[in-house]
Amino acid sequence: MAESVTAATLAAQPGLAHGFFTRRGGVSGGAFAALNCSLSGKDDPDAVRENRRRAADALGLPGAALAGLTQVHGPDVAVLETPWPEDRRPHADALVTRRAGMALGIVTADCAPVLFADPAAGVIGAAHAGWRGAVTGVLEATIEAMLAIGARRARIVAAVGPCIRQPSYEVAADLRDAVLARDPADARFFAKGAREDRWQFDLAGYCGARLVAAGVVVEITPHDTLADEVNFFSHRRNTLAGGGPIGHQLSAIALTG
Repeated sequence: MAESVTAATLAAQPGLAHGFFTRRGGVSGGAFAALNCSLSGKDDPDAVRENRRRAADALGLPGAALAGLTQVHGPDVAVLETPWPEDRRPHADALVTRRAGMALGIVTADCAPVLFADPAAGVIGAAHAGWRGAVTGVLEATIEAMLAIGARRARIVAAVGPCIRQPSYEVAADLRDAVLARDPADARFFAKGAREDRWQFDLAGYCGARLVAAGVVVEITPHDTLADEVNFFSHRRNTLAGGGPIGHQLSAIALTG
């Protein structure tokens, strides 16, 4: 069975199903073991489809009811009105819908997955927020797309799921400079690194602050994808180990009523 962690704020909302799925409970093998849900990697496509079916089943939905994206680390948002074919996924990093019975899914392997809901309006969203997408506004763009289809800002609840956390996320000057070029006050999300000209970046805290500034309720889950190899894929951990194939975990949300 596909295993996931949840956010208390989303779990408390009526008419929703959600999960930040782990790497546990799938059928993939090797570097992709076991619940790899990325359609863009080198894993066996049939295994990935079975993994995604298991995740949808855990949400109480059929496998065909899981919509995904071709993620590109940008701020663009797709609006799901009718299901799109697997081979025609929009190139975007967030999606929103009013359609019940469809799960919105994004995949990550250190970047921050963010799930959104305004259950009263029947509007949900999901975003993939790596540092580039977060800096260029993918989270705010997701909120604006939700407002455009009927959500109200004050009712939106957002949850930042498992991602690489500050103690694990050493970055260089190029990333820090890009973040500070937008707002020098965001220096508060950087701690001094162990090496000269390196810093530890708080991606989850940065995303949370951007969401709070946008006027929504926010929860940040505590999981560190790099530190928890048993439960999560991690691009940084894979790179430090020499590279090679890597899986991605799924985060998904659906309107059930």
